[in-house]
Amino acid sequence: MRVAAVDCGTNSVRLLIADLGDGPGEGELGDVERRMEIVRLGQGVDRTGRLAPEALERTFLAMHGYQELIERHGATATRVVATSATRDAANRQEFVDGVRKIFGVEPEVVSGAEEAELSFVGATRGLARLSPETVKAQGPVPPYLVVDIGGGSTEFVVGSEHAQAALSVDIGCVRLTERHLRDAGDPPSAPALEAVVADVEAALDLVEAEVPVRRARTLVGLAGSVTTVAGIALGLPAYDSARIHHSRISAAEIHDVTRRLLGMTHSERAQVPVMHPGRVDVIGAGALIFDRIVRRFAFSQVIVSEHDILDGMAWSLAGN
Repeated sequence: MRVAAVDCGTNSVRLLIADLGDGPGEGELGDVERRMEIVRLGQGVDRTGRLAPEALERTFLAMHGYQELIERHGATATRVVATSATRDAANRQEFVDGVRKIFGVEPEVVSGAEEAELSFVGATRGLARLSPETVKAQGPVPPYLVVDIGGGSTEFVVGSEHAQAALSVDIGCVRLTERHLRDAGDPPSAPALEAVVADVEAALDLVEAEVPVRRARTLVGLAGSVTTVAGIALGLPAYDSARIHHSRISAAEIHDVTRRLLGMTHSERAQVPVMHPGRVDVIGAGALIFDRIVRRFAFSQVIVSEHDILDGMAWSLAGN
């Protein structure tokens, strides 16, 4: 069975076309296409409460390209999910109508809890297939805390085989950049960074009150802020998803990379080999969110996953 999943977040729109094996319980997920374009759909949403016309135009242009790929590869089922920016927008019907016209399916503006469940399934399913020798020597050991740092929100999910508790909070690399860092100097000033930290810590207070994060024995990190920090920590000469996927990055390395990124100018960040051009202006806030999570919950390392909500969406299509 060949399926297509499209995830439209605050910062990027992503596509996974995959072949499913013997079924959702026993089968494997084989990538046919995995694409990402940064379209910044959430441009200005935190301030205006609306999706900007130019942001919708960029997003629909990328989606037209994805639909061509879906048709070319013959996927038989498509699921389109939209997350934080679209949940927040007063004019989200414009987005819904545009997506329906492109893909022929109704986009699902999922809740934070649904987003968290899909991310958990996508991120942890592959961990069960690590070799027994790897697990014995290095973990991962459940329960897992899966953290998905997006553009507008961050999802926290605790579980073992299935998600058991989850919460989505409104801290994301785009949202906090627009709120505190856009006019904060280059590199950003100390007061601006303190304002970001204050927002993050307030959100983590909510997380700790509702999700048993301290029961988790393994931290699994998802999304572009996490994978970019990992690529820098690994010293990669270019972005390499195969090297990044299931890499283990220590807390000390996360702290060091975050400190370095926050001390760089925009032009210096743009020269970092693994940096996507669309992340240059928001990676500081994203890395700082990541860093504060590791500090707050005292994890010694993170397992980085390139598999996330897209993979969870693909498995959900198999289940249907």
